[in-house]
Amino acid sequence: MTGKDEAELSRLLRAAIAGDERAYADFLHRIAALVRGFVRRKIVQGGVDPEDVVQETLLAIHVKRHTWREDAPVLPWVYAIARFKLIDAFRRRGRRIEVEIAETFAEPEAETVSERDINRALDGLPPSQRSVVSSISVDGHSIGETAVKLGISETAVRVSLHRGLAAIAKRFGRR
Repeated sequence: MTGKDEAELSRLLRAAIAGDERAYADFLHRIAALVRGFVRRKIVQGGVDPEDVVQETLLAIHVKRHTWREDAPVLPWVYAIARFKLIDAFRRRGRRIEVEIAETFAEPEAETVSERDINRALDGLPPSQRSVVSSISVDGHSIGETAVKLGISETAVRVSLHRGLAAIAKRFGRR
């Protein structure tokens, strides 16, 4: 994929977030093909249906599209989501999969955790970071909504989110 293709995908997702349904359909169609190829290359043995992973990835992209930073490349974000949906599929099947880290550049979002696990992760954060991480990662609010709700800038929300998630990852041995 060329830089021009990456730029076009970013343009389509920006337009989609702004409400352009045609751009969103085009974005999802193109991303589905890329994710499908990625997933099929990773599934060496049976037991996991590649199309299920593609659909779960597209659903996660739809639900979390507000978490994509418009100034960041879109493909690392997409492949990170696909990578962790693939890992989740193998976990459900009781298999272990190794995925090259070089293929993704973004951190995953944990989706199958209990309320107790979430509270445990949030407990170690300062109150300001806890509020931001909880608002975005638990309640599903956008960066803009969180900024308004907490009375701080979107930049401050992004910084708190990044620092809070990094602290959680460090605390639980993921960095």
